[in-house]
Amino acid sequence: MIRLSLVIATYNRAEQLMVTLGSVAMQNAEAESWECIVVDNNSSDNTRERVEAFKSEHNSLNIRYIFEQNQGLSYARNAGIVASRGDIVAFIDDDERIVSDFVSAYIDLFDQHPDAMAAGGEIIAEYPTGRPRWMSRYTERPIANPMSFGDRVKLFPSCRIPGGGNMAMRRRVFDSIGMFNTSLGRTGKRLLGGEESDLFERIVKHEYRVYYAPRAVMYHIIPKEKLSRDYFVRLATNTGISQRTRAELNHTMLKLYVAEVAKWVATLLLCLIHRPAQSRYLILMRKHISKGIFQR
Repeated sequence: MIRLSLVIATYNRAEQLMVTLGSVAMQNAEAESWECIVVDNNSSDNTRERVEAFKSEHNSLNIRYIFEQNQGLSYARNAGIVASRGDIVAFIDDDERIVSDFVSAYIDLFDQHPDAMAAGGEIIAEYPTGRPRWMSRYTERPIANPMSFGDRVKLFPSCRIPGGGNMAMRRRVFDSIGMFNTSLGRTGKRLLGGEESDLFERIVKHEYRVYYAPRAVMYHIIPKEKLSRDYFVRLATNTGISQRTRAELNHTMLKLYVAEVAKWVATLLLCLIHRPAQSRYLILMRKHISKGIFQR
């Protein structure tokens, strides 16, 4: 019986996707207990051919390929939810690799904690070309979103939410609160986000418990092109746009404006204790997040 469905949304990353699927193929959970659904979000490369070839080479695994024409990460994840058959739906992205315990870690957590409705695991940033000197833990978060909260299962910290590339929910969560908001989330090369924050806001409002799964470890592979100044500026700007979009949906624009002013104060204080290169990027990040928030 399928217990867990692992959904991977992908867009024009066929080569990197093979690395991700390679780690999926190494899972130690019984093959009959889980499935992997690859959602091709309208890719123009050879994603379909590569996935079909991978399936043929790993025919003992339950891997399915589906195509979602509507462009956008939220559309792709929703398509994966609809196609899934497990009581648990987990999500990873196509630029990651997961440990062999990943699937079994989530199945065990939900079995051992009946009150758990959602969960997230550890995220470790991996830099094949090296971690840049300008990066601080504050400027690293929007790029890699690393997180680690110890080696014990516990309720997720109230100040954080699971990363979009390492999260899982019981299926009935989606039945009660709906799926991902398709007005949010990345679309093609547009770096809009906020769909995970929106989902977890609804989860919290329903008083569902969210747990931390320490054994569900994911390595987020950060390529050189994601460390360029241009990418960082686009990412920060779209972070601001995402925050504004969510605030407009929730009618909390004033709260967003006040919070952004407070974050400017905090940023300037942080610049006093960081290296000049790190401080420049802290200012750059805040400047372009504010741009996304305040400029129409």
